[in-house]
Amino acid sequence: MTTVHTDVVGSLLRPPELLDAQRQLAAGTITAIEFRAIEDRAVDNAVALQESAGLEVVTDGEMRRQSFQSQMTAAVSGFGQFDLDAFLWGEWHDKSSVEKKPRPRRLGAVEKLQRRRFLSAHELLYLKSKTKRIAKITIPSPTLWANFWSPKFSLAAYPTLDSFLADIVVILRQEVAELVRLGARYIQLDAPHYALLLDPKTRGFYERLGWKVDRWLTRGIELDNAVMAGFPEVTFAFHI
Repeated sequence: MTTVHTDVVGSLLRPPELLDAQRQLAAGTITAIEFRAIEDRAVDNAVALQESAGLEVVTDGEMRRQSFQSQMTAAVSGFGQFDLDAFLWGEWHDKSSVEKKPRPRRLGAVEKLQRRRFLSAHELLYLKSKTKRIAKITIPSPTLWANFWSPKFSLAAYPTLDSFLADIVVILRQEVAELVRLGARYIQLDAPHYALLLDPKTRGFYERLGWKVDRWLTRGIELDNAVMAGFPEVTFAFHI
């Protein structure tokens, strides 16, 4: 008999109340405590929605993140200057597009990465306190972070893309170990950049970082496996 389960990929749309609260927090018109209460309520509603739909696996909707991968930059120093557009992938500046998205000017790690706190441990703890169903936490695939290595700005800290991604793997393995310690049994690696390699334009962007497409696939999979290795009690999912 085949068992099939269904779960959301991770993110759910942030409610208007939360988006407004994010702006108020940035402007200093509400306190961090007030904001946390609104953020918690958004997570509670996301969990309730998934449970009411009958899902066996639930996430927190990634309500506490600026982007699905931004928990890394929130928890780790050394990434240099970036904004929300940095979490788009590849060469996203399209002159034919109505809405142009130029690459942030000084995007690229400028110092050795230093983890200041765990990325998602707080998300897991709150989620587990709100549901008896399987709690899923998502983390980024290592090579998704190639976008934050720059041959112009990163060389002093990381002479090669390989050296930069090696530190990313260390941080992600530490994260998985902590999530497992806290009871995580279902962890998803987000790797949508693999599918984007099918697009010649985006593939060209990634290849200009120094790896041909075959290496992006083989080395990328090696690094994903390095993050997951040694945690037999965990089911790992993949988002491509």
